[in-house]
Amino acid sequence: MDTALNPLGAGYPVHLPIFDGPIELLLHLIERQELDISEVSLVAITDRYLRAIETMQEIEPEALADFLVVAARLLYIKSRGLLPQPEVEEEEEKQSEALIQQLLDYRRFKEAAGELRLRTSIGLRTNARLAPPQTERSLDFSALTIEKLAAAALKALRNIPTSPAPPAVRAYPITVAEQIAAIRKRIGSLAGLNGDVDGYVSFTALLSESRSRLEIVVTFLAVLELIKLREIAAEQHETFGEIVLRSEL
Repeated sequence: MDTALNPLGAGYPVHLPIFDGPIELLLHLIERQELDISEVSLVAITDRYLRAIETMQEIEPEALADFLVVAARLLYIKSRGLLPQPEVEEEEEKQSEALIQQLLDYRRFKEAAGELRLRTSIGLRTNARLAPPQTERSLDFSALTIEKLAAAALKALRNIPTSPAPPAVRAYPITVAEQIAAIRKRIGSLAGLNGDVDGYVSFTALLSESRSRLEIVVTFLAVLELIKLREIAAEQHETFGEIVLRSEL
């Protein structure tokens, strides 16, 4: 695997009296307490780095991020070494452990990215599966027969409730048009009786000839249509008295 470090990132060269090498190695030695952080001038390292990137026309963001991660860790370690150390609180210990874990995770991801770049460069674009895929177990249909399938289908059909029969459509025994014609004939046949020129009939007597509620409704609609056509008139000579239908023709 290619382990070369970017000279503007974690591989930035540091030249000090006590150390000469990449800044990532400097951090590694300080964390292992093989170098004393108090003897390292972070200001000098930072000044040289800033002068180096000022001469660059284009800076790789990834390299800059690598350098900042290492430099921030060095600054944190040195600040803790220079400041008086009170009793370490449990919360501070957790924060320090979390920061260290983040740096370790960063290193692991960086190594994995380098491995993937190497595989891509040599044409390896696939990765082996660490564990075999979980496959569903196949069902055994060896004991299944047509007779058993038919019996299961009949059993399912017997459990389905029977749909109610659709409502039967019955034709009207009489239509409005037929009843209009019947009323015209009825009133016309009474014309001239009792000395009257116009025929008339009692509305109650007309309805009493109906044989069903439906026929009563049809008769009532026929009467309304004839009144609308001005062929008959409805008269009531006293309150709650009899309604009489008289011909207007």
